Amino acid sequence: MRIYRSLEEARLVFAPSALTIGNFDGVHAAHHELMRTVVHLARECGARASALTFYPHPAEFLAPQRAPLLLSSPAERCALMERDGIEQVLILPFDERISSLDPTDFFCEILVDSLGARALAVGHNFLFGRNQRGNASTLLELGREFGVRIEIVPAVRRRGVIVSSSEIRRLLAAGDVGKAGRLLERPFALAGRVVAGAGRGRRETVPTLNLDIASLALERAALPASGVYITRTSHSPGTGSDPQSWRSITNVGFRPTFGGRHLTVETFVLDPLVGPPPERIHVEFLRRLRDERAFPSAPALRAQILCDVARAEAFFRRTARFISTVK
Repeated sequence: MRIYRSLEEARLVFAPSALTIGNFDGVHAAHHELMRTVVHLARECGARASALTFYPHPAEFLAPQRAPLLLSSPAERCALMERDGIEQVLILPFDERISSLDPTDFFCEILVDSLGARALAVGHNFLFGRNQRGNASTLLELGREFGVRIEIVPAVRRRGVIVSSSEIRRLLAAGDVGKAGRLLERPFALAGRVVAGAGRGRRETVPTLNLDIASLALERAALPASGVYITRTSHSPGTGSDPQSWRSITNVGFRPTFGGRHLTVETFVLDPLVGPPPERIHVEFLRRLRDERAFPSAPALRAQILCDVARAEAFFRRTARFISTVK
């Protein structure tokens, strides 16, 4: 996949393109439908399957106080889009000039003249141009006028729920990682550097791998609600380490038993670690076990963790039996 980070970089080489446009935060089930549509259009019109996305999120520029936390980084989005067959992505800096373009200028200057769009696929609720004045109907009119094929992809539902990034954020805020994963079509995950903790786990309860919460905050990463989760942990993609995956449980919270004041994401791995501890990890959230709460002592917390481990091991046994039955 080719990744471009400015119009100037993409202008001479992006065309011809079949293009989808959006923030694609999380690259969820509805986004996958858009990608599949674009790949199909690209084959039909002899163009490259392409995506136009924005960084920072337009809301960070237009209304920072209302900007959402993010389900994925630009790099993660590109990797997921590549799996769907997208050949090239323009991560367009969202700035004053882009925000001031009216729908027609955005369509002509950016999509047609700069990116050579022969076909476009967008969602039913797509908005674009200054003050979001353009919508799917506007796009259809412009496509007819300038000879660009337009496909409007209807809403995607999972068990009656319309799939959207905002709905996934709502589910995560409620701790419902199972439903969030259903809309994502994969488990919600956090990835980052492993940092040293206070050392209490190794001394008093169980040793953990701690994600760098400061980096996650800097990236404006969305987190699940405080609580204890069944997870699967692996080396972060791109670390160069041999692929390994471990069953695990993860606590998101403030360690109230020890009077903690700072948010942490701590993972206890249930399987033996082979070799040195990982420097970067990827933690997939599979199911919520319980709320985080204060215990009267470290031994009481350790006893609860052992109960959590037993429940997690039962979950993984059931999952393994189900997968074996399906096969």
